[in-house]
Amino acid sequence: MTVPLLRLGTRGSKLALTQTGLVRDALAKAVPALAAPEAIEIVTIKTTGDVIQDRPLSEAGGKGLFVKEIEEALLQHRIDAAVHSMKDMPTAQPPGLAISAFLPREDARDVLIAGEVTRIADLPEGAIVGTSALRRKALLLHLRPDLEIVTLRGNVETRLAKREAGTVAATLLALAGLKRLGMAHVGTPVPEDDMLPAVGQGAVCIECREDDARTRGWLAAIDHAMTATCVSAEHAMLAVLDGSCRTPIAGHAILTGDSLHLRGLIARPDGSEVIATERHGRGGDATAMGRDAGLELKRRGGPNFFS
Repeated sequence: MTVPLLRLGTRGSKLALTQTGLVRDALAKAVPALAAPEAIEIVTIKTTGDVIQDRPLSEAGGKGLFVKEIEEALLQHRIDAAVHSMKDMPTAQPPGLAISAFLPREDARDVLIAGEVTRIADLPEGAIVGTSALRRKALLLHLRPDLEIVTLRGNVETRLAKREAGTVAATLLALAGLKRLGMAHVGTPVPEDDMLPAVGQGAVCIECREDDARTRGWLAAIDHAMTATCVSAEHAMLAVLDGSCRTPIAGHAILTGDSLHLRGLIARPDGSEVIATERHGRGGDATAMGRDAGLELKRRGGPNFFS
């Protein structure tokens, strides 16, 4: 039996496995030592977030529920690297672990899936919309206070099936995941002016042990620097706001040449108030820009904004 050179850990959903396949293919292409089919093994790991299906993750502990068990496997040397959706990542990694690479980011927008309806403004009065994301709920209610928002959990296929069955009139999903699954046709992208994406949405990151020089060297060969810069701005903002799944926060940075544009916002959970800001600067100042935007939002929101 051939021993793999690299073991990639991932959740077992179809989307997670697809994203891990993209990482495997990129590594096989960029690193000659990993080109052989048996060089990379994909290890599926069940996470707390996968097990909890009966309530919003914000009630179960917020961010980190899709990564905890995978990070434990990394620290225990059962895997060598972990593939995550960046929007699932807490703002800090456990001691000894580091995010070492990003794939090129996919389209970060949300998609409205509502049959013939293509705009949030055109949903019927009082329509039932299913989502488990506090950000989506708050921004939906900000645009349309008449909507009824219900919790809708599960993988992409489960949520689409519930909408098809008429359980909800509409739902929202990340365009990036739908594109990677070849399902971008099922809905209509929502303009960012209506719904700013989640921090890290559309980005896939690879995490490994800080002291694993061999794996870090391999991952460096596929790291997409532009995505890393944009996500660093967004995460710096999130860290200042102490962002988790319990707080409606959105942020998206775009790098054009060396010009970075960061937009961020915080919202009251009921959608009654949204506070937004933006920054323009250089890519090299991404972290400082994100921190500055976060401090502004924190100051303007005040201590009781999320309560």
